[in-house]
Amino acid sequence: MQGGREVRQSKVSIGMLMMCVGVACLSVNDAFAKHLTSDYSPFQVLFLRNLIALPFAIAIVLFSGGTGALRSYRPAAHLVRGVVWVGAAFMFFSSLKQMPIAEATALVFVAPLFITAISAMFLGEHVGWKRWLAVMAGFLGVVISIRPGAASFQLVSLLPIGTALFYALLMVSARWVDERESVWTLLLYLTGAGALLSAFIAPFVWHPVPLSDLWKFVAIAFFGTAGMTLITQAFRMAPAVVVAPLDYTALIWATLAGWLVWSEIPEMSVFAGAAIIIGSGIFTVWREHNRERQLVQAAHANTAA
Repeated sequence: MQGGREVRQSKVSIGMLMMCVGVACLSVNDAFAKHLTSDYSPFQVLFLRNLIALPFAIAIVLFSGGTGALRSYRPAAHLVRGVVWVGAAFMFFSSLKQMPIAEATALVFVAPLFITAISAMFLGEHVGWKRWLAVMAGFLGVVISIRPGAASFQLVSLLPIGTALFYALLMVSARWVDERESVWTLLLYLTGAGALLSAFIAPFVWHPVPLSDLWKFVAIAFFGTAGMTLITQAFRMAPAVVVAPLDYTALIWATLAGWLVWSEIPEMSVFAGAAIIIGSGIFTVWREHNRERQLVQAAHANTAA
């Protein structure tokens, strides 16, 4: 019994470590994206990132799920999810081109609150008043961060919020995918759909890539794929209520990168708003975890009866 508990604790610890490293990788991915969008269109960055990442994704899928993970039972669902993901990535890359990386990262954290609102309004899920209060508090944090009406307000601040909305739609749309498909299948087809869809636009915004810049595109593909893979594994090894809040460590890395590379120091209002958004997000994850646990306990009770 003691040995089983130690094994579970070890898996949770490894899952937490994977989440932290995965978030750090995605933060490096974002830093490269911000650097590259100063010379290239976000669509070109997105296309080359996915094209280079595709072989990595295929190798990871074959290693983790075997050849069966290459099969999709609902290709149309993946195509729709690809459109949503390309939209989210384009808005985020565009925001990085024009605003501090830490501020953009903080505003994207509102995504879990969008997921709650979408689930309640369009999927008929029950959301109690406490979770609605968390959603409203989170959006208050957004208002504090972007300060609409202030002299420093810019419309570009709405791009990370749009990114969060599209990311929430991406998460909710996972329910459209056939249950027989694994998370590795989702990773593969999301990368493939991103490459395919951005390929239609990339030729119209193409800028020649010198050899001196090619390694940067390889780096963004590597760190992006590594980050997504590690985060996926983290959720498989540890409860979501434990690893999900670690996603907010991205703000630390984004702030550090912005300061060291671009000499960006976010205003205090950004940190104040981010604190409210993060607190609301953690509460939402915790409430969702408790709701799922209560449902499982009720199901066990009914079975026992």
